[in-house]
This record gives sequence, structure tokens and C-alpha cells, in this order.
Amino acid sequence: MDEENELIALRRKKLDALRAKGVEPFGAGFEPSGSIGEVREKFKEGEALRAAGRIAAHRDMGKSHFLDLRDASGRIQIYVHAKEVGAELVDLFRLLDIGDFIGVEGTCFLTKSGEPTLKVHTFRLLAKALRPLPEKWHGLQDIEARYRQRYLDLFTNEHSRVVFQKRIVIVRETRRFLEERGFLEVETPILQGIAGGAAAEPFRTHHKALGLDLYLRIAPELYLKRLLVGGFNKVFEISRNFRNEGISRKHNPEFTMLEAYWAYADFEKIANLVEELICHLAEVVCGSLQIEHRDADGKIARTINLKRPWRRARYHDLVREVAGKDWFDLSSEQRRERATHELKLEILPQLADFEVTQHLFEKLVEEATIDPLFVTHCPKELVPLARQNSEDSSLVDVFELIIYGAEIAPGYTELNDPLVQRQRLLEQAGEETQRIDEEFLLALEHGMPPAGGVGVGIDRLTMLLTGAESIRDVILFPLLRPKK
Repeated sequence: MDEENELIALRRKKLDALRAKGVEPFGAGFEPSGSIGEVREKFKEGEALRAAGRIAAHRDMGKSHFLDLRDASGRIQIYVHAKEVGAELVDLFRLLDIGDFIGVEGTCFLTKSGEPTLKVHTFRLLAKALRPLPEKWHGLQDIEARYRQRYLDLFTNEHSRVVFQKRIVIVRETRRFLEERGFLEVETPILQGIAGGAAAEPFRTHHKALGLDLYLRIAPELYLKRLLVGGFNKVFEISRNFRNEGISRKHNPEFTMLEAYWAYADFEKIANLVEELICHLAEVVCGSLQIEHRDADGKIARTINLKRPWRRARYHDLVREVAGKDWFDLSSEQRRERATHELKLEILPQLADFEVTQHLFEKLVEEATIDPLFVTHCPKELVPLARQNSEDSSLVDVFELIIYGAEIAPGYTELNDPLVQRQRLLEQAGEETQRIDEEFLLALEHGMPPAGGVGVGIDRLTMLLTGAESIRDVILFPLLRPKK
């Protein structure tokens, strides 16, 4: 800490020295010839170009200086010599530090080693960094510091930059993919009078002017379905959702979802759409349908095969594979007994019978699944907004897409019968009937076309396609405990 304070004090002295020489350390605007990556693309010997970025390296050679400028798009070398700019300007470069932002104009040339370089004619200091950046080669070693000071992580850690650049591509390509297929991007309320569309604990707030208790949305589903009622046949939203629940490797209280609804489609068509979308994203982002996840040493720890077609299997069949062919013939007590003693699962006493089976499914099927698996025809208790199966009234026409031990996307044939929907919501709400969204049910009573819908977790999808092991590695600013 003392060493850091000394470095900060030294930078403050340089700040004062710059001002004493009439140099404003926090300069006005500077118009470069593009990002540093674009400057490199435009590079042509003898061409005059302008570049701006952070100083990432500085080699003082007396009458000349070599510096590396960097931004998120790359780096370029600049060369400053007294013959070109004068001794006074060269002296100013001794007052610069790693991390300072500068803008330069110069002529393109190649060094003897073939390095593209700008020979500086003019220079402007744009922002003096008053604190040193993390150690050059290792960046931020403390994991929490990487999340808390993401701006430093992005500058010093190329891997982090690549992950978030891929996330940007994933979102952009998802929009383009759906728009090319006729889907309209819409926006629905984040503040909602009733938190619906999922079973989750919401965040609560209050609107003073109207005297209303409101919730941050847990899902946009019930509003998107209103748009189907209104005649929009293909809609999607990439939404920020909020759930007041635990934090884990796969969960953050604020997260990003794609939700899409397609009138006159069913869950089978939606599954095809999702399969096509994710394969398209893998090809664009990774260049392959073989997704390699590496360990801390850079060795391949797991390869996920996204080659189509993906396996589809019924929920009950998958449970029987791991729990016994007679699982659904047992009594509730026998199922608890087998799950606890034979399968070594922790079964909490308050779990309902269907929740016991679901817990078993999550532990023995979901967590063990690596390559893509569409789990279809789930119990109706798990998905109260899905259409009942015409052959078995205890099931609903749904899929859950599981890849690498995590649910990536649930999708289903939507329930559009307002009377059955009301009954399902009442069963889900229990005694809390005030949580029933009457406005949504009113919309359904005006008629909603048959439709298929899906929700895709953008954060988990990014984890899948980048090999990130924690959701916090793919969210720029994840929620953290206050710093002590």
C-alpha cells in the first residue's frame, strides 16, 4: 500500500508539472482516424493518421520515445523524436505514465522489424491517470477485484475483453437472426403491478405519485402475450429481469433473457428455432459447433458437441433411466425412500411429490448432461403457463433445453384457454389470490391465437459459448457485497 501511495504521489507531482508547463492534463476532444484497430487497417506507409488510446508501454530512449497505444480493438506503436517534434515536446513525454490517454497525429512507417508505427508530428494529453494500473503482465489477480473494478480488468486482461466482445456479438446476432425471420423487437414494462410470468421472489418498490406498490419484473411473458392478442404474430424482447433470490455460479439477481413468441407455432417449431439460433451463434462466435471449455492451465477440460440434430427425450423417460423403470408406479412415500436411501439425495420434508421428482431430475439428469438435450412433456405443475398435452392431461407440451449441466432455454406451446389459465394461476398462487394478473386474464378472454414461446438465458448462453465458469464472468457489473 505504501508503494502504491508513493506512485500516486509521483503522478500528482507530474500532474502539477504538466500544468506548470501550460499543458491541460484533462484535454478537450480529439478526433482520431477511428479505433486503433481501424487505424491499423488503414495503415499505409507515408499516410498521415490520427490515433488515440491509453499508453500501455513506454520506452524512453533519451531523444526519442517508443510508446504503445491501446484500446479495446488493439494496439499500435508510436514513435516520438526530437528532430520531428522538438526537444520541449519530447521532454513532456517524460511526464506521461502508463494508463494516460493521449491523442497523436503522425505518419505511418514500418520499423526495421516490420512493426507498423506512427511517427508523431503533434500530440495532445487527453486524460492523466492518477492511479497506476495493475501489474502489466498479470492484471488483477483478486477475483472479486476483477468484478468490482471491471474497467481495469478489461484493460489488463485480454481474455475478459474477448469474452465481452463475444457477448456483444451474441446479442447483436440474436437480434439479426430473429428479425430476418420476421420477428419484431418490442419493449414491455420493467415496473409491474403484479410480478408474473415465472415463479420467483420479486424486488419491491413504491411509486409515490400514484401511491402504488410495484415490482421489478421477473419476466416479460405476460405482456408479450398481450401483443399476440393485439395481432403481432412474432415478437421478441431482450430484457433485463430481476429476481430477489440467491447468488451462485449460475445465478445473478439481475440477468438478461431473450423471450420470443410465435403465433400459430408449437413447442416443436420453437425447439427447431432455438436449435438453429444457437448453432448459428456458435458458428459466428466460435467458428465451430465443437465448443471447447478449458481449465485454469489452458488445457481442454470438456468439449461440447452442438452438431445437429439435438437429442429430444421425454421427462418421464429420462427420470426412469436414472431412478428405475418403476419410479412413477411407486407411492409418494416409496419415491422419497428411494431418493433418500438408494439414490443418496437430500430430500427436504416440505417438498411436494412432484418436487421430489424434479429435484432428482435436476441432480441426476440435468447436472450430468453435457451435449444439448431437449427435455419434453414435463408435468403440468412445473409450467403453469403451458398448454396441456392432448394425450396425457398430467403433462404439458414443453421443452427444457439443457446443455453442460444448465437449463439454457425453456419453451412451450402456450396455454390460450383463459378458464384453464385462471385455474392454473389460482393453484400456483395458493392463498395469495391477489397475485393473479387479472389484466392478463382479461386479455386472454378476448382471444389469443395458439402460439409457441421460448426464453433463452443470454448470460448462461454466453457462458456456454465462451467457456466461462461463473455467470459473473459474463456480466460486466455483477452484484457484489459492499466493500468493507
